[in-house]
Amino acid sequence: MNKTKRLEILSRLRDDNPNPKSELEYTTPFELLVAVTLSAQATDVGVNKATRKLFPVANTPEAIVALGVEGLKEYIKTIGLFNSKANNVHKLSQILIDKHGSEVPQNREALEALPGVGRKTANVVLNCAFGWPTIAVDTHIFRVSNRTKFAMGKDVVAVEEKLEKVVPKEYKVDVHHWLILHGRYICTARKPKCGSCIIEDLCEFKDKAE
Repeated sequence: MNKTKRLEILSRLRDDNPNPKSELEYTTPFELLVAVTLSAQATDVGVNKATRKLFPVANTPEAIVALGVEGLKEYIKTIGLFNSKANNVHKLSQILIDKHGSEVPQNREALEALPGVGRKTANVVLNCAFGWPTIAVDTHIFRVSNRTKFAMGKDVVAVEEKLEKVVPKEYKVDVHHWLILHGRYICTARKPKCGSCIIEDLCEFKDKAE
């Protein structure tokens, strides 16, 4: 795919959704960190249902630690892998208290050192909470990038590196939102809704659906 096509795709996605936001519900960087940690192999809808009950009770590192692992499990037991996620969220809360003054660090290395926080989670937090131009590549973005030929790569890291190269600076803060929403609602895994796609004529996917 050439530069002209990529710019037109980004321009259309921006015109369609000028101020994209994460579908996870949060009001603070800590709430976002917890929500993204819980969202691994789970839907944003499922995470939001759990955090709507959890956050009014515990939305600071101190409150999570006070709740305890078992107490936390009661709020998130509807989410997949809730046992390990409860342990991770409890541990990372204690680390934030002990090492970071109860604040979420604006630092990739420090974020990735937290239990349950990988590169994708760190990228989401840096982007959504702090406005960094990071690009978090999940399964939706990986699929859309490869299927459209916008930014091809054999794994998520390769796709992230390609996106970093081909996406101009003015689009970088928002591009992961546009691609994830496009993959979630239009360029779906089993049968993409090509007939409803605003970039269908620019997409280089050969087996387009109606």
